[in-house]
Amino acid sequence: MIGVFDSGFGGLHVLKHVTTRLPQYGYIYLGDSARAPYGPRNSDEIYAFTKQGIEFLFSHGAQLVVLACNTASSEALRKIQMEYQALGNPNKVLGVLIPFAEAAAASTKNGRVGVLATEGTVRSGAFVREITKLGNIEVFQQAAPELVPLIEAGKQDSDEALLYIEKYLSPLLTHDIDTLVLGCTHYGIVQEKIKKAAKGVYVVSERDVVPDSLARYLERHPDIEQTIQENVPSHFYTTGDVAHFETLGSLFFGSAIHAEYAELGI
Repeated sequence: MIGVFDSGFGGLHVLKHVTTRLPQYGYIYLGDSARAPYGPRNSDEIYAFTKQGIEFLFSHGAQLVVLACNTASSEALRKIQMEYQALGNPNKVLGVLIPFAEAAAASTKNGRVGVLATEGTVRSGAFVREITKLGNIEVFQQAAPELVPLIEAGKQDSDEALLYIEKYLSPLLTHDIDTLVLGCTHYGIVQEKIKKAAKGVYVVSERDVVPDSLARYLERHPDIEQTIQENVPSHFYTTGDVAHFETLGSLFFGSAIHAEYAELGI
């Protein structure tokens, strides 16, 4: 199975598009809603929580894990990959940062890219580092700390959410960006509102990037692809309230889901 880890609900919106692109595989999703948002947390906490989530997914049948959470990808992925490699662990963990950076670099025409992300992702500078490697591109970042808690609370369609979107976009738009990276899975849930507020700026989100990136990875690595179970039911886990996760998660995933509780050393 393919594991998908996120700090909460946001990755379900990405998984919806992954399963549309690659419907033949079984998926196992874990949302760490009890400890979301990850953005304000320090690097040590993010690493520890991410490692726990990854190990849970591997212990429950995943052959490959995708870190949908950009904060986890920015703060923990490299260290975890190096640890696995040093131990000779065959399990593979993929992040979304590099495909995201490539999509942003390919999209910009004026070389000015905005990144809307969590505090942790902005603090890491990961998007700036990866995007600027790919050309003469200026990257402008903006943290949006209030958006994840609003979306986790089911208030993605509220006037409050729209006000915060406009607030956070305003400083980015003053830099004449022509491309905007939504550097958090949760932001994809309010992508249409962001597009409207961004006034013609091209918006790149995980739902646009991850499905094709994962498909290309599996094509390049048939040895891994052949280990992944096909035509098996998907499973959903949360560290938070199961009923809330099922209700809101079904909305974000696009169809009803049945979730189970997962304990990650809480």
